[in-house]
Amino acid sequence: MDPNPTSATSTTNRRIAIAVDLSDESAYALRWAVQNYLRPGDSVILLHVRPTSVLYGADWGSTSISDADDGEPSEEIQQKREEDFDAFTASKAQELAQPLVDANIPFKIHVVKDHDMKERLCLEVERLGPNAVIMGSRGFGASRKNAKGRLGSVSDYCVHHCVCPVVVVRYPDDPAVGLSAPAKVTQSDFASGAVVESDAKKDA
Repeated sequence: MDPNPTSATSTTNRRIAIAVDLSDESAYALRWAVQNYLRPGDSVILLHVRPTSVLYGADWGSTSISDADDGEPSEEIQQKREEDFDAFTASKAQELAQPLVDANIPFKIHVVKDHDMKERLCLEVERLGPNAVIMGSRGFGASRKNAKGRLGSVSDYCVHHCVCPVVVVRYPDDPAVGLSAPAKVTQSDFASGAVVESDAKKDA
């Protein structure tokens, strides 16, 4: 399957969503997209679904909460945590977007809050209407211990439920191999229902 899905209406000025959870896997998928997938005229939406409560874990790790106690946190403490976590998310998203800045690729950051990441990702993709979605695999719901050769629960759900093609870039066992090496990519075609795994690189 062509790693750059196109149609009569998407050959120019494509809008590409890159779903990020602020993990190393997401950062790798974004860098891979800049080097191997995105082309002149494309614009990018960095799509992040933030947990509705900072007390629940996120894929890049939990924040340190020094003022936690055995009881329920006060409304003031909880609000402060939410504000701190919002600021942390915004900072990490800007840091993650640096390869897009360096490549002069226009982008916007779209952050929503929900307790169900996979379902909300698909809903936002349907609402935003991108031509394709790119995401990392091991950072989206698969445990690191059992992730080899498998998609995470979130990426697997999106492959089968998003209303546009989904490209899942698998984080390499050895990130030192660099982005020039073909990445294992799982691609979906919503119209045909096909799911294909390949070594995908952008055509020269």
